[in-house]
Amino acid sequence: MKAKVLIFSVLSILLISSCVSPRKVEDEKNRRVKCEEENDKFAKENKQLTEDNNELSENNNNLTRLNNQLMRDTSVMGKSYRRLITQYDKVNSLNDELLAKMKEKNAMTDAEARKLLSELQLLQEDLQKREDTLKIAQLKLSEEQNRLDELTQNLSQKQALLDEKNARVLELERVIAAKDSALTAFKDKLSKALLGFEGNGLTIEQRNGKVYVSLDEKLLFKSGKWEVDPKGANALNKLSTVLVENPDINVMIEGHTDNVPYKGSTGISDNWDLSVKRSTSIVKILLKNKKLDAKRIIAAGRGEFSPIDTTNTKEGRAKNRRTEIILTPKWDEVFKVLEK
Repeated sequence: MKAKVLIFSVLSILLISSCVSPRKVEDEKNRRVKCEEENDKFAKENKQLTEDNNELSENNNNLTRLNNQLMRDTSVMGKSYRRLITQYDKVNSLNDELLAKMKEKNAMTDAEARKLLSELQLLQEDLQKREDTLKIAQLKLSEEQNRLDELTQNLSQKQALLDEKNARVLELERVIAAKDSALTAFKDKLSKALLGFEGNGLTIEQRNGKVYVSLDEKLLFKSGKWEVDPKGANALNKLSTVLVENPDINVMIEGHTDNVPYKGSTGISDNWDLSVKRSTSIVKILLKNKKLDAKRIIAAGRGEFSPIDTTNTKEGRAKNRRTEIILTPKWDEVFKVLEK
C-alpha cells in the first residue's frame, strides 16, 4: 500500500512537471519567434532553442514511458526523474540566458532607434533650412531676372536711341562736311574775284565754319571818315557779285576802330558811332547790286572793344582799324537734322 502511494506521488509529480514544462517552452517559443522578427542575429540561438524544445518534448515522452516503467521499477524511475530535473534546469538556464541577451539586444535596439530618430530629426531640420534657403535664393533669382529683363529692355531702348542719334550724327557730319566743302569752294571763288586786292589791305581766311574778309582802313576810308574810297568800292562790288552767285551765304559787316578817342565834329560822338557808320556805308555799297537780298546782311559796329593787337603801338592800332565782313553759310539743313 505504501508503495502504491509512493508510486502515485511520483507519478503526480511527473505529471505536474510534464504539464508545466511544455507551457513554459511554448511561451519561450513565442518569445523566440518575436525575437527572430526583431533581430536576425539570434536566429541560430532560436533554432537551437527549438531543437532543445524538441528534445524536451522527446524527453517528456521518455518521462511518460519512464513513468510507465516506474510503475514497474521505482528505482529506475527515480534515476530518470533526476536526469530529467537536471535537463530541465539546463533548459531554464539557457532560457534565462537567452532572455538576458534579448533584453540587452532590445535595449541596444531602442538606443539605436532613438539615436537614428534624433539624427533623422536633425536631418529633417537641416533639409527644411536648405529648402527655405533655396526658396529665398529662387525668389532673389527671380527678382534679379526681372531686373535683368528690365535692364535689357532699357538697354535695347537706349541702343535704339543711340543708333538713331548715331544716324543723326552721321547725317549731321555729312551736312557739315558738305557745308565745309561748299564754303571752301566759296572762299576760293571769293579769292579769285578779289585777286587784285588780297594782300594789299585785304585778307581772306576760313575758320570756325565761316569766311572772314578783313579790310584795312587805308583800303576803304580816310582817317576819321566813313565814306568808302573808290578803290575800296571796287572791291566791294566784286564781293557783291560773288554774294549774289551764292545766295546761301549770310553777311555780317563789323566796323572796328583803334582806342584813340574820336575828335571829329560831324555829329559822330565816339569810335563806336564811327564803326557803325562805316559798316552802314559798306552795306549801302553792296546793296547797289539790286540782285543782292538786303535780308542777308547785318551791319554792326564794335568800336575799339574787339582789338586784334593789344600792344597799343602805332602798328597795333593800324591793325585794329579795320572792317571785317563775316560770311556764314546758312545752316538750315543742319538745324533740321538737329530738330529731329
